[in-house]
Amino acid sequence: MIGGMNEEQLNAVLDTIPIEFSVLDKNDNVLAWNKHETRIFKRPEAVIGRNVRKCHPQKSLAKVEQILNEMKSGKRDKAEFWIDLPIGEKGENHKILIRYFALRNKKREYLGCLEASQDIENIQKISGEKRLLD
Repeated sequence: MIGGMNEEQLNAVLDTIPIEFSVLDKNDNVLAWNKHETRIFKRPEAVIGRNVRKCHPQKSLAKVEQILNEMKSGKRDKAEFWIDLPIGEKGENHKILIRYFALRNKKREYLGCLEASQDIENIQKISGEKRLLD
């Protein structure tokens, strides 16, 4: 990052960006996440420090392991997929974009993984242009 922020500013940025994320260390343990109160994929705070395999449904576990193993080996730097998920009080399906990004240092050594999820239902409806302050 160019420039700097204090911890309060950084936390405000991380909780404001329109994407929820979780961070794993190189051993697949959950380090942190943002947007605790408004997450699509909610989890208890007790998950911090636990292996990510205990946070995913059994049906997707093999794919999660494959992605993480390929990131660790250097074969993959990201994975993207999307699902339809019931959201809100009415349980209407929304398109959820889920992306995994390998975290690497300057030597390209694997440090962990950033899992980012975003409800893109309204983004998919965008057409034409809307200019600043229109």
